[in-house]
Amino acid sequence: MTTAPSTGAETSTETPTTTAPARITLAFGGDVHFAENLTALLRTGNPDLAGLRRHLGAADLAVVNLETAITTRGTPAPKRFHFRAPPSALDALASVGVDAVSLANNHAVDYGRVGLTDTLAAREDAPVPVVGIGRNATDAYAPAYLDARGVTVAVIAATQVPDWTLATWPASSSRPGIASASATARLVAAVRAARRRAGVVVVYLHWGTDYTTCPDAAQQATAKALARAGADVIVGAHAHRVQGAGWLGRSYVAYGLGNFVWWRSAEPDSRTGVLTLTLEGRRVVRARWTPMLVGDDGVPRAPARADKVRLWRVWNQARGCTGLRATPPTG
Repeated sequence: MTTAPSTGAETSTETPTTTAPARITLAFGGDVHFAENLTALLRTGNPDLAGLRRHLGAADLAVVNLETAITTRGTPAPKRFHFRAPPSALDALASVGVDAVSLANNHAVDYGRVGLTDTLAAREDAPVPVVGIGRNATDAYAPAYLDARGVTVAVIAATQVPDWTLATWPASSSRPGIASASATARLVAAVRAARRRAGVVVVYLHWGTDYTTCPDAAQQATAKALARAGADVIVGAHAHRVQGAGWLGRSYVAYGLGNFVWWRSAEPDSRTGVLTLTLEGRRVVRARWTPMLVGDDGVPRAPARADKVRLWRVWNQARGCTGLRATPPTG
């Protein structure tokens, strides 16, 4: 239908309409591996692992950090701890509602070049996108673009842990490896590029100081840089502790989600949970923390009510040293 140009004299009888921003939910868990006594969890249809689906699968999208090389080969790296799992680890995560996996961490290359080659091959056949690792830097920093109720969500991942992995296997223009956040320029550029294409930009980071409940200076500086660049959600893990979370301006930051599917089941290592964020457009309007404890089998579960209340208080108290707001900004 063609309409004539307006003369400015006619009066419209139509009522203007506005479209409310789409409302979506994003769920996040912390560090996962399937090494040592956790290999049994990869058994097809494992009922204990399947219980996580009600927490992760209920969201429109769910993301975790898979802290392991995906290989059955290779030589252990010169470091204390080594984690690896077969490609079925990715199938197991997909089966409980995980929609994207970060491999930007200090265990992704625990079995050297051979293990990295296998990991990249497994990524190609994975049932869910794997981010934060790649054939080169362009590949490692590339987001996964996912659809949530018609909203395009970009998920980017990088590691800031200053260890053997980051020193030896940072992805470069000519070399495979993990995406680094030790110098933020490349990560900031990735966020800005994703901002032009996606409705929501999520950055999942491996960062922080082991066994601490407060974010370190590098975490806080990185979070501010990413928020300025346009990241809407910035979450992370690595410290083996639950760290504080809240609003940094209009961005939501969760510094530490703790261990998730893990081999240590005593507190405080076992304190964990699922963070579920509700977004309207780009804005996080609600954050819900579901406290959990890792069991002897490595699977996190919601505890008894008394522990649930106690752990929820631990989560909220951790915000005290972050400078983050407990509620979203108004206006």
